[in-house]
Amino acid sequence: MTVSSNMQELDGLPAFDFPDAEAEAKSKTKLPDAGSVAWRIAVDSYDSEEEWQSAFARFREAVDTTEVRALIVGAWSEAYDTGPDDEIAAIVAASGQLPALRALFFGDITYEECEISWINQSSMTPLLDALPQLRSFGVRGGQSLDMTGIKHGRLRSLTVETGGLDADVVRNIGAAELPALEHLDIWLGTSWYGANTIVADLEPFLTGARLPALTSLALRNSEIQDDIAAALAGAPVVARLETLDLSMGTLGDDGAEALLGGQPLTHLKKLDLHHHYLSEPMQKRIRATLEPAGVVVDLSEGESADNESRYTAVAE
Repeated sequence: MTVSSNMQELDGLPAFDFPDAEAEAKSKTKLPDAGSVAWRIAVDSYDSEEEWQSAFARFREAVDTTEVRALIVGAWSEAYDTGPDDEIAAIVAASGQLPALRALFFGDITYEECEISWINQSSMTPLLDALPQLRSFGVRGGQSLDMTGIKHGRLRSLTVETGGLDADVVRNIGAAELPALEHLDIWLGTSWYGANTIVADLEPFLTGARLPALTSLALRNSEIQDDIAAALAGAPVVARLETLDLSMGTLGDDGAEALLGGQPLTHLKKLDLHHHYLSEPMQKRIRATLEPAGVVVDLSEGESADNESRYTAVAE
């Protein structure tokens, strides 16, 4: 399965596509207020007539950037073959013109533009360094993704979406200094597309020692979902979570059995397990254990528990 549609909102604001050069020249429609939408800036991934940096320059001329609260970076030219160093540099250079920016998502690219595992990325550290006011940051695509040396005192939400994430990136996120982070969402992916994380690499998230404010943890879209569930059964971080997300992966009865046999989960507000390989008896047991305590349990998109060819929800 793939990512088939663009983001509809970011940080509570509806997404709005900044028009391309031709549409802007022809359009007489007034643009929305700068702070009322999440602005998506994108160009054609194939044979684009405009570079992303040019579109961003037009955006800065047309919109009061001092009021922009959310920015979505869509496709850049040849994202399947070229990393976004120039696009990152353009945002960094304009960071002083974006004092109100609180949310940034980098790489809102659908499979028609570029498969998630083909998206070339780069170091995200310059962006986070240049935007100390950010509260939410997300990135899609794991190829050449670099999260080395991240330090951010105000970031509350970090999302990394991939079809296959290298363990070095996982370890770098684990070593990051993010004292305000409340929500962490990592799509680990499958070994077919570069995933090589083992449970030991997740230890900083399981202990929570480096993430004192964390209340929502998603370690998902993984082919080692059973192993992750077993590790979480005794992980110290679980006791202070409000939301635990093990969705989109290959979770089966073995992982669920280990999770239920560990520490209590009845303090959670939500347990998200959608896209799973759980048997009907196990699903009933999970509901009977947690729902009476008020835990919202998502067991949608169940696959056959007997399926030996298990797959993650998002891969290629």
